Amino acid sequence: MESTKERGQLIIIGGAEDKEGDCQILREFVRCAGGTKAKIAVLTAATSEPRSAGETYTRVFERLGVEDVRVLDTIHREDADDPENLKIIEEATGAFFTGGDQALIIEHIKGTQLDALLHQRNREGMVVGGTSAGAAIMPDLMIIEGDSETNPRMDAIEMGPGMGFLHSVVIDQHFAQRGRLGRLISALLQQPANLGFGIDEDTAVIVDGDEFKVVGRGAVTIVDESEATYDNLDELLKDEAMAVCGVRLHILPQGFRFNLKTRKPVFSRSIELKDSNPKKEAEVERE
Repeated sequence: MESTKERGQLIIIGGAEDKEGDCQILREFVRCAGGTKAKIAVLTAATSEPRSAGETYTRVFERLGVEDVRVLDTIHREDADDPENLKIIEEATGAFFTGGDQALIIEHIKGTQLDALLHQRNREGMVVGGTSAGAAIMPDLMIIEGDSETNPRMDAIEMGPGMGFLHSVVIDQHFAQRGRLGRLISALLQQPANLGFGIDEDTAVIVDGDEFKVVGRGAVTIVDESEATYDNLDELLKDEAMAVCGVRLHILPQGFRFNLKTRKPVFSRSIELKDSNPKKEAEVERE
């Protein structure tokens, strides 16, 4: 997996994040983008109600102390090449994609000057965040749509190009709330080099370099089938059920970290010892 050490952080939210209370996740986005000195661009390409979405996030970010919040609407594809919109991103310290339909983000932004500039500014340190549809577009290849609450099947999902801020992963959002384990595994079996991240609502991963940490009230389910011992893909017709054995599964709540290169959770020393040898942990504590 390509290192992202020099890039700005990615804040990838599973949707339905708190906007009325403590706003823990959006607060973290603001902090990463520069705190009260942040300059935030709200990108509304995914939503059919850009004005309402723009006003909602402007209100939240201003309540969190940000004085410079600008809404960037790309209702038409040519808006993504508008010099005024490009200037907003050139000056931003954080760019935030709202929810809606991820296919609209690709339709209106991918391959435009705005797309290129977003990647350039992220390489230079600008934070990029997204919720729901804004989370789905983060990888090279994204889930466009698919069935929830289903067993893994060849026809359970439709996939297509994402925005490519994060490589060699597949992301699914609203994960526990909509029962999406089956469709995430369906995606991974068809893209075996990838890790799968299922992000619950009001939960986010903050990607910083080659690690991410989990923030929020839910959990992140990580599926790694790179060392699976068996699957039946070669035998299947389109609508038949998939079988897979030997898949690795991690479920990480707030505060836990994961290394994207080693494909392993990152534990504190005490947790490592406790998992591997309870007796040894007790001896260490006595010391």
